[in-house]
Amino acid sequence: MNESDQNWYAPEIATFGDRMTAAREAAGMTQESLAKRLGVKKTTLRSWENDVAEPRANRLSMLAGMLNVSMMWLINGEGEGIESPDAEPLPSDLTEIILEIREMKSELHSKAEQLARLEKRLRGLMVPQS
Repeated sequence: MNESDQNWYAPEIATFGDRMTAAREAAGMTQESLAKRLGVKKTTLRSWENDVAEPRANRLSMLAGMLNVSMMWLINGEGEGIESPDAEPLPSDLTEIILEIREMKSELHSKAEQLARLEKRLRGLMVPQS
């Protein structure tokens, strides 16, 4: 992949949070100002940018409109979004490390969801029978 072909916001390079942060910054907004316009807490917006949580469809639609990007671009990097930065492409070892970190984050998120489901089942089984 040569420099001009690198899509900085492609799913294998950037996360939803990465794209959201880049679009917010390109729009010249702070986390606080965007959260206020969306009607959410700053901590909620921060959790979206940190890929800890994702907005529901109605907020995603509002977010895309306010940031002047398409919902699909926010989700997967395809469609109308912001331009890739004019920077040197990342060295391949750095890209590999970033990809491995993203994969681990995804696995951890999946395991956390699985753990929450198991805890809920366990609580349900521990309710005293009458």
